[in-house]
Amino acid sequence: RNCKGNPNCLVGIGEHIWLGEIDENSFHNIDDPNCERRKKNSFVGLTNLGATCYVNTFLQVWFLNLELRQALYLCPSTCSDYVLGDGIQEEKDYEPQTICEHLQYLFALLQNSNRRYIDPSGFVKALGLDTGQQQDAQEFSKLFMSLLEDTLSKQKNPDVRNIVQQQFCGEYAYVTVCNQCGRESKLLSKFYELELNIQGHKQLTDCISEFLKEEKLEGDNRYFCENCQSKQNATRKIRLLSLPCTLNLQLMRFVFDRQTGHKKKLNTYIGFSEILDMEPYVEHKGGSYVYELSAVLIHRGVSAYSGHYIAHVKDPQSGEWYKFNDEDIEKMEGKKLQLGIEEDLAEPSKSQTRKPKCGKGTHCSRNAYMLVYRLQTQEKPNTAVQVPAFLQELVDRDNSKFEEWCIEMAEMRKQSVDKGKAKHEEVKELYQRLPAGAEPYEFVSLEWLQKWLDESTPTKPIDNHACLCSHDKLHPDKISIMKRISEYAADIFYSRYGGGPRLTVKALCKECVVERCRVLRLKNQLNEDYKTVNNLLKAAVKGNDGFWVGKSSLRSWRQLALEQLDEQDGDAEQSNGKMNGSTLNKDESKEERKEEEELNFNEDILCPHGELCISENERRLVSKEAWSKLQQYFPKAPEFPSYKECCSQCKILEREGEENEALHKMIANEQKTSLPNLFQDKNRPCLSNWPEDTDVLYIVSQFFVEEWRKFVRKPTRCSPVSSVGNSALLCPHGGLMFTFASMTKEDSKLIALIWPSEWQMIQKLFVVDHVIKIMRIEVGDVNPSETQYISEPKLCPECREGLLCQQQRDLREYTQATIYVHKVVDNKKVMKDSAPELNVSSSETEEDKEEAKPDGEKDPDFNQSNGGTKRQKISHQNYIAYQKQVIRRSMRHRKVRGEKALLVSANQTLKELKIQIMHAFSVAPFDQNLSIDGKILSDDCATLGTLGVIPESVILLKADEPIADYAAMDDVMQVCMPEEGFKGTGLLGH
Repeated sequence: RNCKGNPNCLVGIGEHIWLGEIDENSFHNIDDPNCERRKKNSFVGLTNLGATCYVNTFLQVWFLNLELRQALYLCPSTCSDYVLGDGIQEEKDYEPQTICEHLQYLFALLQNSNRRYIDPSGFVKALGLDTGQQQDAQEFSKLFMSLLEDTLSKQKNPDVRNIVQQQFCGEYAYVTVCNQCGRESKLLSKFYELELNIQGHKQLTDCISEFLKEEKLEGDNRYFCENCQSKQNATRKIRLLSLPCTLNLQLMRFVFDRQTGHKKKLNTYIGFSEILDMEPYVEHKGGSYVYELSAVLIHRGVSAYSGHYIAHVKDPQSGEWYKFNDEDIEKMEGKKLQLGIEEDLAEPSKSQTRKPKCGKGTHCSRNAYMLVYRLQTQEKPNTAVQVPAFLQELVDRDNSKFEEWCIEMAEMRKQSVDKGKAKHEEVKELYQRLPAGAEPYEFVSLEWLQKWLDESTPTKPIDNHACLCSHDKLHPDKISIMKRISEYAADIFYSRYGGGPRLTVKALCKECVVERCRVLRLKNQLNEDYKTVNNLLKAAVKGNDGFWVGKSSLRSWRQLALEQLDEQDGDAEQSNGKMNGSTLNKDESKEERKEEEELNFNEDILCPHGELCISENERRLVSKEAWSKLQQYFPKAPEFPSYKECCSQCKILEREGEENEALHKMIANEQKTSLPNLFQDKNRPCLSNWPEDTDVLYIVSQFFVEEWRKFVRKPTRCSPVSSVGNSALLCPHGGLMFTFASMTKEDSKLIALIWPSEWQMIQKLFVVDHVIKIMRIEVGDVNPSETQYISEPKLCPECREGLLCQQQRDLREYTQATIYVHKVVDNKKVMKDSAPELNVSSSETEEDKEEAKPDGEKDPDFNQSNGGTKRQKISHQNYIAYQKQVIRRSMRHRKVRGEKALLVSANQTLKELKIQIMHAFSVAPFDQNLSIDGKILSDDCATLGTLGVIPESVILLKADEPIADYAAMDDVMQVCMPEEGFKGTGLLGH
């Protein structure tokens, strides 16, 4: 390693990577472009665009259906307009216009592209699929096949028009037999895949048998027989009439859970064979119904809403199996040939069943969701499907672009290698000549040498300015981060890279060294004097020869002296850019301390008038000898001999202060005696339960009451309260800002109610700026039927409405506020009234929500008139100034068990909040049922501000019972509330 602080040591500064022979691959970070090239006799992969692996698997399965591929190639294409007689138009790229054209181009690239994988984004975009949302693969297969059939039905060529029916379409009949007369009723239906229930089954044949089994129609489910003209017991079953060349068997792994309202995945093992004889299951015997397995589509993961899709597909020409996993394609042979077996994305739980044993030619899988069987024929396809000339030209053009890219990447690699080799030669040449020895030398920073030897960064010009002292020479303290190199090497460095200034032997600063030595001697002397002063302080002071010194100064005089010496040696302590960052921090902290204290030695016993302070607890008498030693370091320190009198002005102020304290105590005692109930908060009136013995109550600000109580409790520490200050409760127009209803609820903590007798005493003791009172009035002639409450001054509706709007605006624009999520543990129905303590969480109460109009217009309990005069509108600035005066109540929330605090912002979405809740409670987003104040939160795209989630809110979390381990989320974890599927995509356009 490099010897720290030794400028002669040139070892361990980064030279080891250049010594000896170097592999040229280390000179670049560019991957070999040939790694992106398709290997011989291999297939082409498809890029996963985010969560589109379910699309990629079906594309590969359809591509390896040679009949479908051939039919698509025969489709007419607008590509013929793009490809002219003399070749492809170079000025613009080909863009397929229809789904068929997209598939044509994709299949042509999958067949003859030179790339290892291609990008299907054009096809996905044409369908309008969301690349970030994983969809149901089985639903995608059905919808796309239906779309493709509808598109091809318009073609004139029958081989193209009927390809979907020929390959995938079969026919079955729903047959109902009356038990009374034996009449059969048939309903014919086409199918493109058979949907097989796997729950409770272990073998594929059992699933097929259940699909075709007879169902009894009895009781309320009896069948109306047209022959008998009455409801009769009957049997119903499905009969297979004809089977397609390609038989798609959908294993219903994803089922709907009625309790949670979501889908769940069944992770049970299903066994299936490579050869499937369907003759026992069809109605018409004697045909060829032996199928061989051609593809297994697999879903890895335990959740129906996340995971990863891959496919095991057989090459129809070679008969070999391949695993298609987006960009990666792997040949399956030997021990790897285990169809349908893929490791789960999550750790398997202990409750999972073991894999059953499978014989030769049979397989079993807990992740397969679709099996594709091909009708077995004697002959195998010998020749590959030929790509049409117009498509091959497009593929050739893409291949030429790929080759150009490969050449460009190879050239960039070569340039990096050439630069690296040149740098290698330079380092080998110069590193041996770096040591100076006895020849002339120069100083260069270690940091620059390390960057020169760092292959990852280009070398910059030499910059030595950070190493200079105030005399523009080499700073003595910078020697530890400098290296001494030969003049020969320095000449080459400056000629190649430039920079400066050059630091030769003449750059060493003698002035800084001399100053440093002087300071070091003074510091050594300071250590001796510190011991001497400590000994002198132990001796008693004789007569009047002593001097007053501050106790704080005596404790820190050594540190103050050191700081003075450091200031004298300012160059040694100054910061100089990045090379001495630690000194910068030390210097800054020292400056901050000085700004805070601004006290030199012995200034701690100065009074505000510059004389000796009157408090003897803060000073100490020291001997003349000790003072002389201290004066050597602090010649400008204030001097106070023992006979010096204290400050006369401070003595007068001290006497006045004692008199004021006595006066404050007397005032506090008098006010406490006059207002005993207000001080102890006993027998206070309440608006919600109006006292019977009075029709008038007065109002003061709660802030006034709290400040007055502070003074009464500690009169010597607080100033007396002189005025009530009710203006904080009024708007700029002089109107009251609170309704009667709000003062009984959310605004009750802002006001204090006063008895009439107390109010008379308050008017005597304090200056009252505004009188605020509430009066109770009985309405009715004989038997009062209604009680109304009016206030003086009256309510100001405009200002009240403005206050509420501003409060709501503040609540909708918060950032990094705390909310609480309370998890409901039992499966009981949670009503809002059952947990009131969880709902009182914000200033937005039910009363605020109901008051759509200004207060006082619709409130029968607070009958106010707007008056005849037209009020002036409050400007925004005046309103904000007023609002700052209003005393807000504390909104601190007390957490309970099963509750966690989360930091949120108003502009984040409900979906993002669910992700936070998932990490806090380990509940997947699609298992979360959230509500606030009885309102269900369901719109995942809505922001928390628009949903009414405000700071200190409490959200109730009801978690559905987990149906699997949701820890594994490979593509993108999706919140499925509500589930829209392929709504809005091109798959539903037909």
